[in-house]
Amino acid sequence: MSRAGLRSRVVAFVAVSLVCVAGAGAYAAQALAERRDELAAPPRSPQVAADRYAGEPRLVFRNTEIGASFGLVASVPLEDPRAPRAVSDVACDRVDATARVVSCLRTERGVVTKYAWLELAADLAQRRRAPLTGTPSRTRLSPDGRLASSTVFVAGHAYMQVGFSTATVVRRVGGGSLGNLEDFGLVVDGRRVAPRDRNVWGVTFADDDRTFYATVATGGVPYLVRGDLEERTLTSVQPGAECPSLSPDGSRVAYKIDRDPGAGTDWTLGVLDLDSGRTTRLDVGPSSVDDQAEWLDDETLLYGLARTGAPGETDVWSLGTRPGSEPRLYLRDAWSPSVVTGTTGTTGRSS
Repeated sequence: MSRAGLRSRVVAFVAVSLVCVAGAGAYAAQALAERRDELAAPPRSPQVAADRYAGEPRLVFRNTEIGASFGLVASVPLEDPRAPRAVSDVACDRVDATARVVSCLRTERGVVTKYAWLELAADLAQRRRAPLTGTPSRTRLSPDGRLASSTVFVAGHAYMQVGFSTATVVRRVGGGSLGNLEDFGLVVDGRRVAPRDRNVWGVTFADDDRTFYATVATGGVPYLVRGDLEERTLTSVQPGAECPSLSPDGSRVAYKIDRDPGAGTDWTLGVLDLDSGRTTRLDVGPSSVDDQAEWLDDETLLYGLARTGAPGETDVWSLGTRPGSEPRLYLRDAWSPSVVTGTTGTTGRSS
């Protein structure tokens, strides 16, 4: 072979070798990048069939794991909230559940964004749908699942200069509306009043299908009120209480307390004993709790908490109602917790 031919073969071999090395390097770099992405991505909870925990004591909630199942209704067993979560195909912004019925507020996006309240069966099959007049905020069912409330943020109230405006409606499950609570008679400190700037939100029901508690704000002051569906009245209990939640035994009300009255952006939790009128102020740490608490049991509250600096990412925390209790992470990537302790053979949250 001539010297020129040998030189050509060497050059060709080197060129092929460089291509192979470059290809291997690119493959290795791609594999390393994929591995880094995998390690950096938050772990995903294992999932099981949507009806896996039907009929069991369970926590029903809005799944907020980033991914395809974000915003879908999910559940975990109360005895083991770290178990694989059962994720449905039903999307809700806020959800509340009893053993027989589920209340769902949701945003329906399209050319024109719409908002709706859905009455769902225990298996999440839709029974009824009603339009909402604004962005979903709160929903609650009565203990026996016969009443449902919905609160939304709305625009267009002439008196609103700053802040927000709400519309809160109570419905009979399987029936019609009992009306907007702003139309109920309002009694504050023993006097019948009719302020134009009233807002009502955060309903929680007693077990008689008549009595409820809520927040009414007027003149810049939020009041805890006791409502009567038959008399169509709202009567103030005390000022400085927002988003109440009645305990399972009906003796106490948990609610948000503004740590800086007037600011309206920094809340902790308190528990009011209805008989004595005494409030136990709880410590949620530096975080601000902007949620309507849920009672896990007679001595423990659950609430949703947004992660600092992570828009859309939320967790559910627990907190004992005794002084000195410390908040604990209960369930990651969750929102709008609802405790269901009964089965489909019972009529309420608990059996």
